[in-house]
Amino acid sequence: MPKSFTLLTRAAMRRLGPNKRVSEHGITFQRLSNSDGTFSVNVMVDGQRIHRVVGRESDGTTRTQAEEFIQKLRQDAKHDRLSLPKGRKVALSFRDAAGKYLKRLAEEGGNDLAMKRTRLEKHLSPFFGAMPLSKISSFDVERYKKLRQEQPAQRGKNKEGKITYVGTIKGGTVNRELAALSHLFNKAIEWGWINRRPAVIRRLKENSGRISYLTVEQVEKVLGAATHDQSTLIHPFILIGLETSMRRMEILRIRRENIDLERLIIYIPQAKAGAREQPITTHLSDYLRAYLKNMPAKQEWLFASATSESGHLSDIRKAFRRVISAAGLNPDEIVRHTLRHTAITHLVQAGVDLPTIKRISGHKTLIMVERYAHANGEHIRAAMDKLGNRYRKAH
Repeated sequence: MPKSFTLLTRAAMRRLGPNKRVSEHGITFQRLSNSDGTFSVNVMVDGQRIHRVVGRESDGTTRTQAEEFIQKLRQDAKHDRLSLPKGRKVALSFRDAAGKYLKRLAEEGGNDLAMKRTRLEKHLSPFFGAMPLSKISSFDVERYKKLRQEQPAQRGKNKEGKITYVGTIKGGTVNRELAALSHLFNKAIEWGWINRRPAVIRRLKENSGRISYLTVEQVEKVLGAATHDQSTLIHPFILIGLETSMRRMEILRIRRENIDLERLIIYIPQAKAGAREQPITTHLSDYLRAYLKNMPAKQEWLFASATSESGHLSDIRKAFRRVISAAGLNPDEIVRHTLRHTAITHLVQAGVDLPTIKRISGHKTLIMVERYAHANGEHIRAAMDKLGNRYRKAH
């Protein structure tokens, strides 16, 4: 039944002064300072508040079109309800979808599950919450990005045990969260929870500047400090990271059976880009041979933990920060992922070709490996010197 308007009439809109507005039945008309006017809607549809600008008066937008827009929103919501999988009476909320997603991923043996859980439970679910999964819009995603970029970045605890914050959240951090959101959308379609992706997700531009890594001298200091640390697991963790470029959880999930010393590989069943064989150095092979010999015969995990549900360590942050501090470096700048940066950077500087580095590092594409090539110019200068020397020797 058509709405009856007493406030939002044509006469009232014509009389409206600059920067004034009038609202009725979820429709707002605002007179701009340039005399143009805009129509917007603000309504609740299926428990979700929807606020949209419909258009400008100068473009031919009318109150009737705003009414039709609201009607379409309600019709779309009705259609989505009718399209729900059999047995479901209400739209699946984001929070419920996230819980079901994590449970099913665990059953399927999904990759990077711990970080996906953190990103969903700490950031994405608190923001999207009760929103129906199928109703999340590109505008909602942009609001999330803006909010996260304005939040302060946590940097550990001070001596009094209080959490310290320095700067704001980096674009790369937000992009990892958006990747988790995108993967949830893809799986929701695959599992029949929704019939299409509800929103376009645009990643933030990441800083492609200098990549932090350890010099050869710093590597020696860090390994030396690790041998004297109270943790017996921190030295093998750091050495494996430096001599393979493996990621943190790839290292902590190493089983005895994954190590093939004769072929000089470590099998990674749950790598970020899929299962792969990780090449290792001869030095690391010799180290692991002695390490495995000293491990209890029945110990399954290289980094076993009696208190962990998984049977292995899930984090080694405290010991790592101790070692970095003992080596005279800043633990806020040198993080666990720096070991991976260090290994890849030194491969680049040693003149190893990028496809080979990609094979060693386990990157999906050459694009990320090229970042290291662009960020480290020493090997490029050396290559140009070689080119120049070839021409000079020709004379």
